[in-house]
Amino acid sequence: HISICVHDDRGPESNDPFGGSSSNLNMNLYATKKTAAEGMLDIALFLANITHMKTVIEQGAGYRYYAAVLTLISFSLALQIVAGILIIVIARRDLNDEANHKRLDSLNNSATVVIFLVFVTNVFISVFGMERTGLFNPLAY
Repeated sequence: HISICVHDDRGPESNDPFGGSSSNLNMNLYATKKTAAEGMLDIALFLANITHMKTVIEQGAGYRYYAAVLTLISFSLALQIVAGILIIVIARRDLNDEANHKRLDSLNNSATVVIFLVFVTNVFISVFGMERTGLFNPLAY
């Protein structure tokens, strides 16, 4: 085990956005900020899906892909809840404790897979959710 000591001559008044000097980056603070940003994006997508679900329900069963879109949105919402729980669990763990590294890596990989599934599901929701409005129909010319 080799330790390297780096001297930072910028002083304590340096304006580092991560809360410390470049040689003393607080990984917990960095990871917590990253996880919080990820959580906020998850909440934004969650609210967008709820709004989309409300619109589909208001259109009623006469909507061409009613059941498919409702099922996909419900699946996406459930995955987003799982991702949110994973994000909270990850954020509460201490990254500086080496005993947590293996578990955090596993949780982070799981969250990545769940978020990828949310992405793929939302691509399908977007494809099925497109309705022709007649405002721009290139075949009508």
